[in-house]
Amino acid sequence: MIIRDYYVEKIKNYINKPLIKVITGMRRVGKSFIVRQIIEYLQEEGTEPGQILYINKESLDFDFIKTYRDLNFYVKEYFGNSTKQRYLFIDEIQEIELWEKTISSLFAENRYDITITGSNSRLLSSELSSLLSGRFVEINIYALSFKEFLKFRGEHSIDREQEFLHYLKFGGFPVIHQFDLNEELTYEYIQSLYNTILLKDVISRYNIRNVRLFQDLISFLFSNTGQIFSSNSISRYLKNQKKTVSVDTIQNYIAHLESSYMIHKVQRYDIRGKKLLELYEKYYFGDIALKNAVMGYKDEDISGQLENCVFLKLMQENYQVTIGKSDDLEVDFIAEKNGEKLYIQVAYLLESEESRHREFRAFDIIKDNYPKYVLSMDRLPPSNTEGIIRMNIAEFLLK
Repeated sequence: MIIRDYYVEKIKNYINKPLIKVITGMRRVGKSFIVRQIIEYLQEEGTEPGQILYINKESLDFDFIKTYRDLNFYVKEYFGNSTKQRYLFIDEIQEIELWEKTISSLFAENRYDITITGSNSRLLSSELSSLLSGRFVEINIYALSFKEFLKFRGEHSIDREQEFLHYLKFGGFPVIHQFDLNEELTYEYIQSLYNTILLKDVISRYNIRNVRLFQDLISFLFSNTGQIFSSNSISRYLKNQKKTVSVDTIQNYIAHLESSYMIHKVQRYDIRGKKLLELYEKYYFGDIALKNAVMGYKDEDISGQLENCVFLKLMQENYQVTIGKSDDLEVDFIAEKNGEKLYIQVAYLLESEESRHREFRAFDIIKDNYPKYVLSMDRLPPSNTEGIIRMNIAEFLLK
């Protein structure tokens, strides 16, 4: 088992602290494996097996736990009268009806170290937020970063340029490495996972009836990764396809997809006015291979794929990400964390003077001295011109 150190170390910091660990993320990004790695750590530190309870709601072994009452009874029965510290782990807890009642009750006893995982962002919109305000920490898990991808590739990772092309094509779901990046097997797996997310986490959960229309919306998002648009523009596009749908319905569909972590919305930020803009945004996918598996890999889509890679890296490192906008100029990403900022432009290649001018000119609207990056697939060594760092994207992803 390859340890995903970044997340494991982050979670370990909260063990035996008065906080519920809420691990969230899209299906199959590795939440369960990370939980198992935490359990292994506890065992290595001397925790006895009887002090640890792991409930996986994707396993039929725990199908009998359907409600918060079932959960409470089973947990109490398992630990009995033990006076030792108790470690409770529950995978995909959203499958248990009104689970937050039992979690709140157990937490109040001060005898349980609780870690839960979920594949729905509305996990924290439930009663848990009000019941335990300030007493839980959310840890978002993402698909493999490029650095993690190389770790999983092991001896194959020497040729980083070739491996980056593999990363763009096959994405970061950990399980794909069991197929040794065989294209047919990998895409069949991702297609199956895509269907599971849609059916279980979105269509069934939110009772979507017009499945065909919903799939057309996703196809639009796939085809416009990294492009700015609004719900109105999607509605107009679908009407041109002879499919009438209201803007409210589109907004609901997008919110449902966001809740499954399949897509992430990035708002525009008015750099001069220093405020978020309400209309028009970009959407990026929780894994770049979802589009490739569903619609096929196309070289002409590489610009959007590259932006998606950079966006996911920034999210993995806990940046708040927006799109910079001022008049007709746009900065692909403004990333903020702990009072610091990064400004990033992403391009496929900077072969012409025109393309270089376009990407560098966007920084004309920035008046502070925070780092500014222009990232591309060019093989040239990094350079720094007037405070603007030009860098290969793969090298940036490994920083």
